[in-house]
Amino acid sequence: MSFPLLTATAALPAIGAVATAAVPAARRTAAKWLALAFSLGTLVLAGIALARFEPGGDRFQLTESHAWIKDFGVRYELGVDGIGLALMALTALLIPFVILAGWHDADPLETNSSRWRPTQGFFALILMVEAMVILSFEATDVFLFYILFEAMLIPMYFLIGGFGDRAHSGSDENAAAQRSYAAVKFLLYNLVGGLIMLAAVIGLYVVAGSFSLSEIAEARANGSLSMATSTERWLFLGFFFAFAVKAPLWPLHTWLPNAMGEATSPVAVLITAVVDKVGTFAMLRFCLQLFPEASKWATPVILVLALISIVYGALLAVGQRDIKRLIAYASISHFGFIILGIFAMTSQGQSGATLYMVNHGISTAALMLVAGFLITRRGSRLISDYGGVQKVAPVLAGTFLIGGLATLSLPGLAPFVSEFLVLVGAFAAYPAVGIIATTGIVLAAIYVLVLYQRTMTGPVKAEVQGMADLKVRELVVVVPLIALLLFLGVYPKPLTEIVNPAVQHTMSDVQKKDPQPEVEAAK
Repeated sequence: MSFPLLTATAALPAIGAVATAAVPAARRTAAKWLALAFSLGTLVLAGIALARFEPGGDRFQLTESHAWIKDFGVRYELGVDGIGLALMALTALLIPFVILAGWHDADPLETNSSRWRPTQGFFALILMVEAMVILSFEATDVFLFYILFEAMLIPMYFLIGGFGDRAHSGSDENAAAQRSYAAVKFLLYNLVGGLIMLAAVIGLYVVAGSFSLSEIAEARANGSLSMATSTERWLFLGFFFAFAVKAPLWPLHTWLPNAMGEATSPVAVLITAVVDKVGTFAMLRFCLQLFPEASKWATPVILVLALISIVYGALLAVGQRDIKRLIAYASISHFGFIILGIFAMTSQGQSGATLYMVNHGISTAALMLVAGFLITRRGSRLISDYGGVQKVAPVLAGTFLIGGLATLSLPGLAPFVSEFLVLVGAFAAYPAVGIIATTGIVLAAIYVLVLYQRTMTGPVKAEVQGMADLKVRELVVVVPLIALLLFLGVYPKPLTEIVNPAVQHTMSDVQKKDPQPEVEAAK
């Protein structure tokens, strides 16, 4: 029996979570180093999976399959295609930076406190989220995926509500109330989506007699599975609603600004760069593969919702006074681009959407983590409380600028490639949609450059005068992310080689071909 690499990649952070939580209360630093070690070990396993994956091979590779709940036909089935593998690698890559960035975020305010274990709990919860997210990218059994889809809400709820941002303008009581509100809103929105998905999962089993993606695909291929049009559409809507909440897609997005605003900056990265990707990934993995006809039927409405997300999110980002909420609304706009690429139903659009998921994760992590370092120094999230930072902390300002330029998809940085592909794919199939979507680019330039101008340039405010520049630990967090943005911006081929074969399989599932350009015959 071959080594269960996918199981090991998800199990290692889960074991690390238990080990970190068990560290004695007084040994907080040991708990941090232990969590970091387990996250680095997970990154190594993800790297081995990347090395063993053959882009031109079978659709799902490194597969594992074991009986689990026999009476209900539930199996423990894992496998990765290029899309799942890329997002699994992104998750494994970002978690060590999240841990390093949040090194002191959960330290007790009382330096002599040895009774409580907030530090151990904080890092244990991060590792538990990593384990569940990685396993969700690997799951090829629908019921197994559903369990992970819901279970990851529990540690995220405690990370948002129990370890909130200390840079709050109100009283401690008000800050605690705001954190609690954000955590409950996050949980309720996603639970409602999950319950609707559960009904659809049960309906799928009744129709298909299986939860296994491979078995359902085989039944479709040999003609033994047929769904009534209305049944397929209702099941599609049940799955899509849950994924649209997680993504988040307008108008189901309102939980995100609250959650990202009240969470610590590393947890905000965990939300938008890691957990939310499960929603857009699942649209490709489950909606298009299980319900191809319903996906095409719903495409016009979904494209409209994606366009609203792009423009609406960008407009609200322009008007924000809070740095973290600005980044949250920018992410809503970016997720609109991702969903636009998925449902444009072109190979360029879906390749761009997958690259966008990866590149958005890296660029948002870079910008949000640097913003977190800035907010920690000043103790305020309000843009108006800053000014002239580049004169006292030039390295901090420079990395903040690069993160911002990546967010607006500047050519030469990784997000440009993905946004360009999404727009090319959209223009090819729906020219009017592509034209409207380009307004998001203009608005992105406005909110990023205005944010930089108001915080980093101009006269140095008195409260900013003694601000320290980035320290070694903070540079270790930011520099590799910026280097990756530059590398993938200039040379995206290693990523596209993994992703493109999986995209072709998805295009085959929905029986779509790229539109051919109209060329006028020579006279």
